[in-house]
Amino acid sequence: MLIGDVARRSGVSARMLRHYDSLGLVRPTGRTGSGYREYSSEDIRRIFHIESLRSLGLSLREVGRALDDPGFTPSALVEDLIDQTQQRIANETELLTRLRQIGAAEPADWADVLQVVALLQALGSPSADRRQRAALSSGDEVPVPVAALVEAALHEADPNVAGAIRWALARSGDGGVALLAEGLGSPVAEVRKRAVQSIAEIPDDAATALLRDALTNADVVVRRYAALALGTRGGIEAVPTLIDMIVGNTSDADAADALSALAAEPAAADQIATRLVDCLAAGTGGAPARQRLTQALADIPGTVAARALTALSHDEDRAVALTATYVLTLRDAR
Repeated sequence: MLIGDVARRSGVSARMLRHYDSLGLVRPTGRTGSGYREYSSEDIRRIFHIESLRSLGLSLREVGRALDDPGFTPSALVEDLIDQTQQRIANETELLTRLRQIGAAEPADWADVLQVVALLQALGSPSADRRQRAALSSGDEVPVPVAALVEAALHEADPNVAGAIRWALARSGDGGVALLAEGLGSPVAEVRKRAVQSIAEIPDDAATALLRDALTNADVVVRRYAALALGTRGGIEAVPTLIDMIVGNTSDADAADALSALAAEPAAADQIATRLVDCLAAGTGGAPARQRLTQALADIPGTVAARALTALSHDEDRAVALTATYVLTLRDAR
């Protein structure tokens, strides 16, 4: 078969076939009477073998070794090709993410593109100070893409930088809420915690709805952060978690403050007081927990809390009785 026919049937150009010939990869075994190259069926089979190996990423030199060296073993080379391919995919994925982030910023010209790139590089800097400055400057001229801020928020370990990034996210509107919601489902506990902390600082309905959903999250840390945030947003459904925090001595002062904020509504006040009284009666958490629950009643207005404190002032636990008596004195003074 002449070179033109081989090129048409194999899909390998005549120029490449001549290149294979010059490298000694495939030398036509025959010649016509006029001196033209003539390929045998074995030559054509070798061409297909070469193309198959090239499709795996082997260089022509490696292809030649694979086909001609009896001692050549593929295992090490295949492992190396796997590593190279994984790295290439990672690099391409990172580039794709960066391009999408730049596109999301809707740059008006190349100056805007360069500014977005500079901000993205600063957010990924090893310097905490530079990362913080980048977050604080977000939106001054060209905004940092929300997806980049979310990514930074979910992976930032420095508390000062994390606070700046959360502030920038809160300024950016609700665009990051859906991405942060994905963070709540992360297998990494620290990422889940950072996600709920970030959501807690976004003051809109979408974030509030997400915090309500987070009250049923399997991660107790997520539930606690969600409850504390909902306490300032009128989320009465957070009450059971807040009371559990008081019983468990976990950020109990913050939980009590959140209950106090929720109790500003009269109907909520009686509901909260009733739940606190029920926990006191159950004795959950022992004497220290009962004292913390009594202290939490101090800032709950209404008759239910007042009656409970009066009864507790005669409690057989002296510490609880003294705490209730003191709280009643303060309430009377007010």
